[in-house]
Amino acid sequence: MPTDVIMPQMGESIVEGTITKWLKKPGDRIEKDEPLFEISTDKVDAEIPAPVAGILTEIKFPEGDTVGINTVVAVIGQAGSAVAATPVPAAAPQVPQSAPQEQLATPQVSQVPQVGGTNVVMPQMGESIVEGTITKWLKKLGDHVEKDEPLFEISTDKVDAEIPAPVAGILTEIKFPEGDTVGINTVVAVIGGTVGSVPAAPVASAAAAAPQVPQTAPQASQVSRIRSSPLVRRIAKDNNLDLRQVAGTGSDGRITKEDILRHLSQHGSGSAAPVSSAPEVPQSAPQAQLAAPQVPMTRMRAIIAQRMVESKQISPHVHTVYKVDMTRIVRLRAREKSGFEQRNGVKLTYMPFIAAAVIEALRKFPIVNASLEGSSIRYHRNINLGIAVALEWGLIVPVVQQAEERSFLGLARSIADLAERARTKKLMPDETTGSTFTLTNSGIFGDEFSAPIINQPNAAILGISGLKKEAVVLTDAEGNDAIAIRSMQNFCLGFDHRIIDGADGCRFMLEFKKTLESWNREIG
Repeated sequence: MPTDVIMPQMGESIVEGTITKWLKKPGDRIEKDEPLFEISTDKVDAEIPAPVAGILTEIKFPEGDTVGINTVVAVIGQAGSAVAATPVPAAAPQVPQSAPQEQLATPQVSQVPQVGGTNVVMPQMGESIVEGTITKWLKKLGDHVEKDEPLFEISTDKVDAEIPAPVAGILTEIKFPEGDTVGINTVVAVIGGTVGSVPAAPVASAAAAAPQVPQTAPQASQVSRIRSSPLVRRIAKDNNLDLRQVAGTGSDGRITKEDILRHLSQHGSGSAAPVSSAPEVPQSAPQAQLAAPQVPMTRMRAIIAQRMVESKQISPHVHTVYKVDMTRIVRLRAREKSGFEQRNGVKLTYMPFIAAAVIEALRKFPIVNASLEGSSIRYHRNINLGIAVALEWGLIVPVVQQAEERSFLGLARSIADLAERARTKKLMPDETTGSTFTLTNSGIFGDEFSAPIINQPNAAILGISGLKKEAVVLTDAEGNDAIAIRSMQNFCLGFDHRIIDGADGCRFMLEFKKTLESWNREIG
């Protein structure tokens, strides 16, 4: 039975892709997951693997055509199936036989003939992720790998993760070195087959370790050979940046997303002088005049910087602070924490109390759990709580999905589990996406007050400050005042003033405060 091959959706905002190269021709035998064709979108260049094994019987669109997502672009049939002719674009230019060989594109990584090898591809770590950076190879060429054994580590703008081997066997080829940023579905290694070699690592560390004397401007003929992805070119266009000013650390000098974000963080948008007018620095220039070495931002830090700036640009932030009397919660936790951990195998922290109070308030004020999409407001059916987790190498926000359906114990277990797996790089792709409201706890570092930045596309974020004992004036039913020592905590709601009015933000916080101060629920 024939199988349709469709144009995949390479990210939630992508609606089409351009077929840049067919890697097989009609009549060719194809293995499942073997690269079939290459596409280019405004975010990524990628190889698309075959969904099944069989014979490529039909190609419906030629190279150069731009095709909508979910459109059938080819057909794979069984052995003996009839083969259709490849469509030819009406105005497709022909390359003369006498064309010089140097005009042909050079592959980034030399290919080694495979004999029964299994391709290992860069996985898509979330629906909006289009690439990942290989931060560490956990195995070397010639090593035996067990199925599901960690093979390499990657970093994306949402998560750091260990990627397991899809099959058991010998690691025979590593196609990209540590530090390379690779598009999703790109083959990064091969298990089984003929042993190859590891490509050379980019010369990024050397460039960062010592100041370099600026080079003279490239000739016009060199500009067309600048290697970059559509996403990099779009970022450059949006920031009025000449890509000739950006040092590429990818294969063959390719400018990666990390390269351009690093350049923007250091030099700003279009701040550097045009390349054509850049003066030469004489070799005899005193060393003291050269800039001191700079440490490039990590990928996670560069992405966090970009996201924070974007959020401030997108949402007009308003913050409101409420002081909550947590004495009832503190006493309950002190009384129950030992038995709770013995019964349930999870520590009793303050976070599930806070999360439960947030859920109660969001149920009553769903606008705080909404998102703005163009000129429309989307009211989310579920409450998906993002819980910011501070790591030694940055910050990550795993998500408790459908939190409104969980008991107190379920919340406690989910929060503890996600935090632990975030710190050990064990999170699954969909566990860092889809949040509708975010909690961030700077109180663990003892802060008095903070005004957090909204985690887009959420409409609000709750900052949790330190829990401290304070002298508080209490008034009894007869109006008599007394001073008492109470456990007090500041909570700051940051919200998008485009869709949440100040009154609604305050009503939300009053409900949140009331739930905590009058806590009367079972905790399990």
